[in-house]
Amino acid sequence: MTTPSALHVDRGGSGAPTLLLLHGMGGSGALWNPLAEHLAKVWPGSWVAPDLPGHGRSGPDPEGEYTYDSLAAAAAGVLSPGSRVAVLGHSLGGAIGLALAAGDYGVTVSGVVGVGIKVRWTEQELAGVQALAARGAQVCATREEAAERAVKAAGVAGLFPLDAPEVDSLVHPVRDAWRLGFDLRVLTVGAPDMTGWLATTAERGVPVTLAAGEGDPMSPREHLAELVAEPVILPGLGHSAHVADPAALLPLVERLTGS
Repeated sequence: MTTPSALHVDRGGSGAPTLLLLHGMGGSGALWNPLAEHLAKVWPGSWVAPDLPGHGRSGPDPEGEYTYDSLAAAAAGVLSPGSRVAVLGHSLGGAIGLALAAGDYGVTVSGVVGVGIKVRWTEQELAGVQALAARGAQVCATREEAAERAVKAAGVAGLFPLDAPEVDSLVHPVRDAWRLGFDLRVLTVGAPDMTGWLATTAERGVPVTLAAGEGDPMSPREHLAELVAEPVILPGLGHSAHVADPAALLPLVERLTGS
């Protein structure tokens, strides 16, 4: 479906409360499908999973200018004004969830769970992603080549068959070639303002949980522990824990039901 904000949105469940599912860098809302199959066990209301600008089945920003503010505003735009939502976000999506909770976007965030957020960035890493962002559109000769690149970019290589519907959401035919839905310019968002967002959410009384897979090199426990007293570590899982073992995230979703 298409919303006035030009974002593709997947939806499920019904009624209140609403759970906003925000995917990670290079991904799409469809990557929440494995978790969505389990949500009815713990989530009593509806859920909404948009493809963020520059991702999946949503179009890129016309100016190619991406910020946490613009991405949070886009996420808020798929909700009814004045909505109250809980947010479960993976990686980039977790950071956007915190920005949404700490900002003023016309919705109220009742709680945030961020899984696999990269909270510490070096100058070298930031320079590297800026250089990658300048490479331009990712076009491949075949769907298979595009799919292989897309699942790597989304951090889900080996977790979906390349012909899966979830992978279809990441690539698009264009003339006699295939294009990735991921606009590399999204990488220019840079490092998240974790300290600032967490301070504001604390002032507002918004409960925040930071979690990561035990083997996630992007979000090690010691980095998260500098920001929150009790990060949740998911045993045996890596960066895309929500895909590898969606049931492992259900206790985190349950936390949001009471927020």
